[in-house]
Amino acid sequence: MEKLDKILKSYVAEGDETKEKVFGAAFSVVNKDGIIYQGAAGRTDLPVTSPRFATDSFSWVASLTKIITATAIMQLVEKGLTKLDDDVRPLVPELAKMQILRGFDEDGKPILEDNVKPITLRNLVTHTVGLGYDVADPDLMKWSAAVGRTVTNLSFTFDGWNTPLKFAPGDGWYYGSAMDWAGKALEAVTGQSLGQYMTENIFKPLGMHDTTFHPLNLAERAKDRKVACSFRDADSGLLSIGAQPTPVDPPAESGGAGLHTTAADHVKVLRALLRALSGDGDTPLVSKETAEEMLRPQLSEVQQQMLQSLTGQFHDAMAPEFPLGTPLNHGISGIINTEDVVGRRRKGSMMWIGMCNGHWWIDRETGIAATLLVNVLPQPDAVVNKLYNELEDAVYGELLPSLKARCGGRK
Repeated sequence: MEKLDKILKSYVAEGDETKEKVFGAAFSVVNKDGIIYQGAAGRTDLPVTSPRFATDSFSWVASLTKIITATAIMQLVEKGLTKLDDDVRPLVPELAKMQILRGFDEDGKPILEDNVKPITLRNLVTHTVGLGYDVADPDLMKWSAAVGRTVTNLSFTFDGWNTPLKFAPGDGWYYGSAMDWAGKALEAVTGQSLGQYMTENIFKPLGMHDTTFHPLNLAERAKDRKVACSFRDADSGLLSIGAQPTPVDPPAESGGAGLHTTAADHVKVLRALLRALSGDGDTPLVSKETAEEMLRPQLSEVQQQMLQSLTGQFHDAMAPEFPLGTPLNHGISGIINTEDVVGRRRKGSMMWIGMCNGHWWIDRETGIAATLLVNVLPQPDAVVNKLYNELEDAVYGELLPSLKARCGGRK
C-alpha cells in the first residue's frame, strides 16, 4: 500500500543524518488468510552501501520472543502434558529456592523471606510471579550489588535470571524474567531444549526458516540480511552502531528475549493465532479454545491495578500506542486493551514491545495482526513510537477500508 510505503520511507535515513530517523524498518500485516501488506525501507547498517532493509532482514528481536514461548507453553497445556495452574517448582528447582525481597536493613543487607506460595505456569506467562529484570529495577540492582553478583538478565544464563521475587506469586503484576523460567519449565516437561521444541512444533510447521536462538547457525545464509544494532544518543538524537547487549552465542536459550528472526517469520505466528481464533480448523499451532484463552484478560483486580499504574509511569516504554489512561489488562504473553482505541485497534487486542523497539499486535475483532521490526536501542525510542503509531493509523484508516472494498464489504 502506497501510504504505508511512504510512512516507512519517511522515517529512514537516506544518508548520514539520523536524527528523527532509523536506519531501517520492516512492517508486515496479516489476516487469517495471508499477508495483506508487507514492506520495508532503509538499510541494515551504517554505511550507505549496506544491504537494503527487507521483511527478511534478520535481527535480534528481544521480547518479541515472548509470544512464541507463550504459544509453545500453551501447546503443552493443550496436549495435557502440564496445566496452567500446576505448581512448577518441582520441575524447576531454582524456582523452589526463590525468596521474596522485602527491603534492606540499615546496613544495606537484603531482607529476604521464604516463598511458600505455588509458582504456576500462569504466573510465569502473565508476569504475576513477582520477577523483575535486574538491569531495570533499582531494588534488584541494589540486591545484586549487596550479594556481589556479576551476572544480569542480559547475560542470558539462568544464574542471570535467578533473582528474588518482588512480591509473593500472584500478589501483583511486574515485568521481568518470568518467561525465561517458563521456557525452563517447558524443557523439564519435554526433555528438549526450548529451541529444539520450537523448531519441531512452531518453526517448521509455519515455515519459519530464519528464526533461531543461535544466530551463528545462520551466519552464512543470513550474513547479507543481518541487521546491525543501532543506538540513539540521548543528547544529539543521532544513531551509531554498537554491539548487541546480549551474547551472540547465548549460554541459555531465553524464552523471554532470545530469538533472532525476521518480520516475515515473526508475523507467521500471529497469523496462525488468527487462524485458530477464526475456528477455520486449519490450525497448526493451537486450538480455537487455546487461542481464546491466550487473549483473555488474566489479571485479578489487584494485579490489574498494578499493571495500570506501571503503564502510566512508564507509558512510552510499555504502552506508547495507547492514550494515557486506556484501561489495560494482560493476557498470556501481552497487554490487552479492554476498550477500543479510536481509529485504531479494537478492544480485546493484545500487543507487546521489545528492547530493540520492535512491536507486534493482534486484533481479534478486526481479524488482523502486525509486526514492526527495527533494531534501535535504548527502549523506548520516541522516533520508533511515532513511526509505529503512524503505521497503525494507516492500517485502520486506509489499508483495511481498501481491503474491505475489494472484498465486497466482507470483513
